[in-house]
Amino acid sequence: MPAPITRIYLTGFMGAGKTTVGRILADRLGWSFHDIDTIIEREQQTSVARLFALQGEHAFRTIEHATIRRVHASEQAVISLGGGALETEDTRTLIHTAPGACLVFLDAPLPLLIDRCLAQDGGQSRPVLRDRAHLESRYDFRLAFYKNAHLTVATQSLTPEEVAASILDRMAAQPHGNLSAPARS
Repeated sequence: MPAPITRIYLTGFMGAGKTTVGRILADRLGWSFHDIDTIIEREQQTSVARLFALQGEHAFRTIEHATIRRVHASEQAVISLGGGALETEDTRTLIHTAPGACLVFLDAPLPLLIDRCLAQDGGQSRPVLRDRAHLESRYDFRLAFYKNAHLTVATQSLTPEEVAASILDRMAAQPHGNLSAPARS
């Protein structure tokens, strides 16, 4: 019998809603919430974009994997991964082989994801959004990793609250979905 779920990992491309949905899920479950990009920015005292620019993607992915490995030790945790975290084989292996881990792909069409990113503060000035051809090839490359998740939730027509409810409902329906929020007084 599979282990009960003790960690929910959220994956998807930028703009998928991983942080927003992650906070809602964690709140509903009474679990802790960890946003990997936010942890890295706090610990490195700079933005993810600046880390990429200064150290390159390989160095960033090394830092990212170490952060995920450390946070992975937490139980009763919802963990929002960076959009490219699953490009690292060690990260994929860690999540897919860990008892109690459930990987959820927040799926939406690329044009919608771009629109969501452009609507965010500073979105218009994000260099990554300017090179649409590269962005599309990056999305296509990552899609195979995303689709290997335990659950996929199409988010296009759902609010973040509805996405969180869908995840909880679908996980509870799984034979191993022994998810339960702690009793609240």
